[in-house]
Amino acid sequence: MSTAPKSAMPRPAVPRPGLNLRPAVRLSDASLVDKQVFDSASGLPLVIRPQARGVDLLGWIRDNKTQLQQDLLQYGGLLFRDFELRTVQDFQAALAAVGVQMMNYIEKATPRKQIDGHVYTSTVFPSEHVIALHNELSYVRQWPGRIAFFCDVAAETEGETPIADVRRVLARIDHDVKEKFRKLGWMLVRNFGSGIGPSWQHSLAVDTREEAEAYMQKSDTQWTWMEGDRLRTTQVRSAIRCHPHTREELWFNHIAFWHPSSMTDEIRRSLTGDLGVDNLPYNTFYGDGSLIPDEVAAHLRVAYDAETVKFRWQPGDLLLLDNMLVAHGRSRFTGERKILTAMGDEVRPASVAPGSLD
Repeated sequence: MSTAPKSAMPRPAVPRPGLNLRPAVRLSDASLVDKQVFDSASGLPLVIRPQARGVDLLGWIRDNKTQLQQDLLQYGGLLFRDFELRTVQDFQAALAAVGVQMMNYIEKATPRKQIDGHVYTSTVFPSEHVIALHNELSYVRQWPGRIAFFCDVAAETEGETPIADVRRVLARIDHDVKEKFRKLGWMLVRNFGSGIGPSWQHSLAVDTREEAEAYMQKSDTQWTWMEGDRLRTTQVRSAIRCHPHTREELWFNHIAFWHPSSMTDEIRRSLTGDLGVDNLPYNTFYGDGSLIPDEVAAHLRVAYDAETVKFRWQPGDLLLLDNMLVAHGRSRFTGERKILTAMGDEVRPASVAPGSLD
């Protein structure tokens, strides 16, 4: 993992008293902001900071939208820092200026609180645990093309949102491992009704079995109703995707994220002992239903770890990620932490089946 000191990023200049604080250049002038890559080895993220106080971020974004889109496709992540963003409304306005077409959080897997409109809290999860890297909603029929995070309150210690370029993750995966997933894809099995994780009603945003079945049918999901109103779903998806704009191959899935070996030993023993392996809330397999060995999942985790970059949040930071190019997670932390998130720019592939890269 790579971490750069804060001193590596220049601070915005502070005007001397008596000077006219109004910029004498057009908003589109690149001299208004400084751009530097936070971690030179990975190229993530590109940090954008004002060169002077009072830069109108929304106006600058609107005047430089085309260049920002190109920057996002090149680097995968943009970190806007020191622009005096303070509220959820500031966050929403910045995303609107960028042109993100908001979408709801669908097929919910983790608890979040809806703050305002399409803005949610980040995943509510015990602070002593790490959330592994993943690309948001890689298992659904349509997923967000971009996802953004806004720091309202930074944790007392740690609490980073680690990120990794999944183009580089894919390049680190052994050829034989990669090709088997390319051929077979991956399978996600979810069990609803165990008391762990969301209910099927909450996850699918439905009230009745009929509504659930209609949703699952159109989302290429197989299902089985079990005793006690429990539901088991099965989704087979491609493990490797092509980006719709750059056409680069990407490691885009939740294979390692939900593999049982990614749990702590204590949690794995407890869940398998109480529920049985077949009834775990989440489990991943090869696309033909065969088991993924623990050592393969471990190899995938090593590939993510080798490309992981962390930066310490500062209040007012806005991180914009291309959700297909960059995976994200969460470090453990102490103290209060409030990171907001929003997602949008829905991607609808021609197929979700293994072997299809579109």
